[in-house]
Amino acid sequence: MSLNKAIEHHKEHRKPYYRAASVSHSCRPHGGCPYCFNNRYHRNFVALIAAEDEIKFALDILENDDIIE
Repeated sequence: MSLNKAIEHHKEHRKPYYRAASVSHSCRPHGGCPYCFNNRYHRNFVALIAAEDEIKFALDILENDDIIE
């Protein structure tokens, strides 16, 4: 049965798109669109920024220790 025929006879039960998928048809679950990607990787971005801050802090301490001695 083709898709058009299934829709015509009410045999098609697909859920409508929500959120970004309702705006962009290229957006699918676990897709690569910027909206979904940023939502999925927000925790990783925050952890990356925190790690960079710790590295900068540690380097500053090491540079200041060399000057004091």
